[in-house]
Amino acid sequence: MCNQTVSLIAAELERRGITTVCIVLLREVAEKVHPPRALFVPFRHGYPLDRPHDPARQRAVIEAAMALTERREVRPPLLVDL
Repeated sequence: MCNQTVSLIAAELERRGITTVCIVLLREVAEKVHPPRALFVPFRHGYPLDRPHDPARQRAVIEAAMALTERREVRPPLLVDL
């Protein structure tokens, strides 16, 4: 899905009280759109969780994304590199 679209939807969900985390492949898009919480991953397009058939690596990415829900920064956006 489009990084920009996901970021905009996340911002609207947050305004309605639903916590969100975006996994983004394009850091420059996240920097412009400002999703409330985003994990930048340096992987190929189409592979936001990294390599196929590597459940341990994929789980690590998901756990890193979920850990962002625990962080309470004073101001969003929160953009963290994996």
